[in-house]
Amino acid sequence: MMTMRSLVLMAVAMSAVPTMVVAQAAEMRVERTDPALDALIAPDARIERVATGFGFTEGPLWNQGRLWFSDVSGDKMRAVDPNGRVEELIANSGGLPNPPAGKSIGSNGMTFDRDGSVLMAQMGARRIVRVDRNLRVTDYVSRWQGKRLNSPNDLVFAPDGALWFTDPPFGLFNGMDKDPAKEVPFNAVWRFAAGKLTPVITDLKLPNGIAFTPNGRTLYVGDYATNTIYAFPVQAGGTLGTRRTVVTFPRTGPGGADGLKVDQRGNIWATGPGGIRILTPQGKVLGQIKLPEDAANLAWGGDGRTLYITASTSVYRLRTKVAGVPPRYAR
Repeated sequence: MMTMRSLVLMAVAMSAVPTMVVAQAAEMRVERTDPALDALIAPDARIERVATGFGFTEGPLWNQGRLWFSDVSGDKMRAVDPNGRVEELIANSGGLPNPPAGKSIGSNGMTFDRDGSVLMAQMGARRIVRVDRNLRVTDYVSRWQGKRLNSPNDLVFAPDGALWFTDPPFGLFNGMDKDPAKEVPFNAVWRFAAGKLTPVITDLKLPNGIAFTPNGRTLYVGDYATNTIYAFPVQAGGTLGTRRTVVTFPRTGPGGADGLKVDQRGNIWATGPGGIRILTPQGKVLGQIKLPEDAANLAWGGDGRTLYITASTSVYRLRTKVAGVPPRYAR
């Protein structure tokens, strides 16, 4: 998620009002910049708004026939079914007592752990927690060398079973990096394996979206500050090789290099200014999904070919011809 989310993040979260509408061409559309996009999205595919009325949606995860998602400024974790019915699953999902309304302190990214439970980033409590089948929340990782994390944002498991996550300062709402509550001196990409937490990348300003290629040999990380997606070769023991720049997005509107996912053919689907761009691994833009709201993250659900998008106050979806790479421990 971005730094301030403009006026959206400053608003108090609204009550969820499920609606479903078919996209209007003027505000929601797929733009093709390369004919290769037709192999990924059918030319007649339509965007739908599945549900709306939230504070700021993030962290989508398809779980047991519904999309789980976070309302970052509303401080709730919810689920929406394919018909647009919304259920609140966890109130105060950011874990911060007496949270200030409208701030970036709710839950954020989610993924599955080995046992089928869900790991969830809590921005307010500055930790990653486990959510069990009964929606009970317990601490998973929260400190490095005795220091509290900044505000974990997005997370993914590597093929070797290590958990990687980004930790920008967005949840430090009294000035982010200048917040006196900040304890770790950098904004890291972390690797957690065998009970050990290691800062692997420490020189990005605002690390955000994170994903692996289908074979796990390359790690992608988006830096919101520079609007850039980087690729890192993954080496033995979880070390990384020299990074390369995949793409730097033009600042053509609100939003930035936020959430990203990879499809089973290796293409990158990444949020950026003006919507979601579909990129080859080399950074060639094949097309863009344009929405009337600031897209924050995305995840495939259903049969693996329905793309759900969390964007500002709403959740959208679009059928794709290609399946996404599911979370490593998805069931």
